[in-house]
Amino acid sequence: MKVYRYPKETEWAEIVRRPHLDTTQLQATVAQVLNDVRTRGDAAVRDYEERFDHVRLQSLAVTDEEMAEAERLVSPELKAALMLAHENILSFHSAQLFHPVRSETRSGVVCTQHSIPIERVGLYIPGGTAPLFSTVLMLATPAKFAGCGEIILCTPPTYRPGGEGPSTALDIHPAILVAARIAGVNCIFKAGGVQAIGAMAYGTETIPKVYKIFGPGNQYVMAAKQQVSVADVAIDMPAGPSEVCVIADDTANPQFVAADLLSQAEHGVDSQVLLITTSESLLDRVGEELALQLEQLPRKAIAAKALENSRFVLVGTLDEAMALSNRYAPEHLILQTDGWQALASKVVNAGSVFLGHYACESAGDYASGTNHTLPTHGYATAYSGVNLDSFCKKITFQHLTAEGIRQIGHAVELMAEAEQLHAHKNAMTVRLRSIEDRK
Repeated sequence: MKVYRYPKETEWAEIVRRPHLDTTQLQATVAQVLNDVRTRGDAAVRDYEERFDHVRLQSLAVTDEEMAEAERLVSPELKAALMLAHENILSFHSAQLFHPVRSETRSGVVCTQHSIPIERVGLYIPGGTAPLFSTVLMLATPAKFAGCGEIILCTPPTYRPGGEGPSTALDIHPAILVAARIAGVNCIFKAGGVQAIGAMAYGTETIPKVYKIFGPGNQYVMAAKQQVSVADVAIDMPAGPSEVCVIADDTANPQFVAADLLSQAEHGVDSQVLLITTSESLLDRVGEELALQLEQLPRKAIAAKALENSRFVLVGTLDEAMALSNRYAPEHLILQTDGWQALASKVVNAGSVFLGHYACESAGDYASGTNHTLPTHGYATAYSGVNLDSFCKKITFQHLTAEGIRQIGHAVELMAEAEQLHAHKNAMTVRLRSIEDRK
């Protein structure tokens, strides 16, 4: 990783720059696959599953027999862990319940706002080398509590027991299926990549069209989500590779800091980690710990590649560290400092924040209760992570009496006329006249 010592503010733009992702080539491929799925439906999805995931599927839907087999394969200990995480996620997200708003803005003019669940949502869950069953809980749990009527899940059929050879009874990792059952998913389909996004965006003979798509994925999945969001379906947020920023002072434990950096680096070769510290000795010790811990990781090659995108920054003060972090707008921000309370009050841009020496990112990724589906690539400057509101629409209502028309009618006429929208003016004028005629 690159080390910056007491950088000037003019160097910050270079420090906060993410790894460049050239998606120009893949955009055309993504568009072609999406169009094929739109045109041919299930047949296209099955063809791409055979081509990309090397699985020939007779049926896209997961059966009751497969769900039962998954229950058999997942250990009681892992099921208990999934239940604990589900309970904490539900507890935190249920506390976010929106309460209707009512305001009488003028006599006879009553405005209200209500939260209405999205009727049908689609969840995309990556499979492959890291089947993210935790993301099933993070997305389906609040969707269910919000009241979404249909929760559709797509995940690639890439499960291979033992890591190689043909699958036996399942094409999907059993923990994904068990997590889906715990969290209340309605239907699960064996579809991954661009073809899954297309299927949920357009609908096929088997996979229903949804109104909003949630979930992480590789460059192809992210490109597909952005393409379908232009005209066909809403998405949770734009996203890039995962990232973490750790702010640490001389009280931080270098073993903890290194572990936190590596826990993010192992996500993928395009992930990025950033350490900002006021302690030169800590910077050196974290470097030593990184080397030691990296050697023990099964995903060592992935993490090592990610570290090439990463930066260590030595700054003069914690205020400067916070200013740099806010410029970076990290997906995850860890404050491993003695006075983390003061720093927390200065957070402006971040997806999720971890406070103190014991709050590792892994806690939020799995079981603390907060959501791990977060804005990356600097989008934390404007986007929130997934929360209960993500699965709802806010609909406003207004009721006007004759007195309400008298209160605001003339103002509406004047404004509509000034904007040269005469039909708008007339809709109010005819009501004012009707009220006057009844006198």
